[in-house]
Amino acid sequence: MGRLFAVEIVYRGIFQKTLAKNISRAIVLAAHQEGKPGISFGRYGDSPERNGVPAKNFAIVATDDQTLEEGMAKYEPKEVDISIAVDDTLCKGVESWAWYGLQPINRLLKPGGTLIVTSREEPEALIEMCHRKEYPYQLAIVKGIPSFSGLWVYKEDHSDVRILGAIAKVLPELFSLESVQKAIRAEWKDELKATSAARSYERITTVTVPPNQGNPEEPFKFELPKWSEMREGVTIPAIPRGHAMENTATQQVGGWQPERNPTFKKFSTRTMRPVVDFDTCIKCTLCWLQCPDSCFDVTPDGLYDANMQACCGCGVCEAVCPVQKCVTMVNETQFRDNDSQWEMWNKDKEGYKKWLLEKIEHGPGPQRSHGFRYRGQYEEQVPEMLEIAREG
Repeated sequence: MGRLFAVEIVYRGIFQKTLAKNISRAIVLAAHQEGKPGISFGRYGDSPERNGVPAKNFAIVATDDQTLEEGMAKYEPKEVDISIAVDDTLCKGVESWAWYGLQPINRLLKPGGTLIVTSREEPEALIEMCHRKEYPYQLAIVKGIPSFSGLWVYKEDHSDVRILGAIAKVLPELFSLESVQKAIRAEWKDELKATSAARSYERITTVTVPPNQGNPEEPFKFELPKWSEMREGVTIPAIPRGHAMENTATQQVGGWQPERNPTFKKFSTRTMRPVVDFDTCIKCTLCWLQCPDSCFDVTPDGLYDANMQACCGCGVCEAVCPVQKCVTMVNETQFRDNDSQWEMWNKDKEGYKKWLLEKIEHGPGPQRSHGFRYRGQYEEQVPEMLEIAREG
């Protein structure tokens, strides 16, 4: 048997589908330039995709046909040489349609394998978000904002070829830069994209992440019932209605906190999250009424606290709020937990105000897209991405 290479591309469903497809296909085309057979495919378990929900594409390449057949016999790779996260917020962990519970972004990486992330953050910030592994792995950052090249809108921003150039540098056994450029010229017929791949190849560097670095928390998980434990008939247990909330500082009881699904969470779909200025809230109810996922809890004092386990980061609450900067969408990379903002404000109002202003000041950039507000939003990001491709 020869050598089998496996690469996974983790992306946000719908928003980055075309981008992931282009990367996985081009990996195989570049390998073909060196006589290596391969196959590119999306995981069936991620279909149908949903907006923002993590999904995967795979590229499997081998040194000979027999080894490739052996690799293709598996539903999906059990370990990979490279994991690619085309959005840095995926480093916090992902929950897909194809598995149950939160999975680390680096879960499938072989010892010494490489995690390639599209981000403008420094390695230290991304390492802090990634869950720890039992053995060292490599981290490489392709500088840039997330590319939302989805089903309906495709941005020609060179994110795809820049990632291909990075792959050639971190795993030269898979293919060379020359093979990547040949594949780009044949597929896209664009010399500038071939140049972008070369620049990425020259600029990319890796850092070693030892076992003692990263998020030490155990990812959320649960066990599905076995067939012998399922009840007779077709039944779906209802979620309880909910209960009143308690203000732990004053013991005041009131408001309403709905119960939510105890197993399936939504926070891994989020690239932004709302932060709320409770001091300026006028209790108009609009965020609570318009939230598509009913993620706002009604507090005993009539305020509205976004439940960060249930929030998918769509930005509707910010859009409907009539008070300027009462609800602000902030880059998800600025946060390390899903704790209640209302409880934080309740315990220390001055401290919360300082925290709030800090998040708003440092959190929004780079600009994140949280919904299809207008087509031009995607097109306007292209010049910035091309500038990054040229200048780094």
